[in-house]
Amino acid sequence: MTERTPTGGHMLVQQRTVLSFGSNLGERMENLQEAIDALFDAPGLTCVALSPVYETAPWGDVEQPDFLNVVLIADSRLSPETLLDRVLSIEDAMRRERVIKWGPRTLDIDIVTFDDVISDVPELILPHPHAHERAFVLAPWADIDPDAVLPGHGRVADLVVAVGTQRVVRRDDLTLQTPA
Repeated sequence: MTERTPTGGHMLVQQRTVLSFGSNLGERMENLQEAIDALFDAPGLTCVALSPVYETAPWGDVEQPDFLNVVLIADSRLSPETLLDRVLSIEDAMRRERVIKWGPRTLDIDIVTFDDVISDVPELILPHPHAHERAFVLAPWADIDPDAVLPGHGRVADLVVAVGTQRVVRRDDLTLQTPA
């Protein structure tokens, strides 16, 4: 079975995707682990790498608790749209509320890149339009793939240096289980 890509083609081969996870409400570590487990409960994805956990100050001007963030790299046989549907279903199941832009949330999952797919469809902009500005994405990503390139912006390791890491702290005392 094949699925359609954003450009109308059929996806037959595995493609590399990078996802960012964050949680700042409830049991943050449990939320992240549950989301990662749920992502791999159905076929179509193979985990390549899971970053260390980072604690980060919230983005935006809304007063809220700090986030725990991780980045996950996976090989996907899903289309970007199917992956997005899966991600949104997981967020919904975990009671993600979209009330305040950049507000607190039990879970946030962003598709940062999907191989070399470029999409400007409002529901799925690829690569993620703000990834190059966010240390909470770049620092964990650089940990697991120091040679990674964010299309249109350059090497992830260089981008981390450019944005700085003053708002992110690697939490080596916290560990998530990599999906089997």
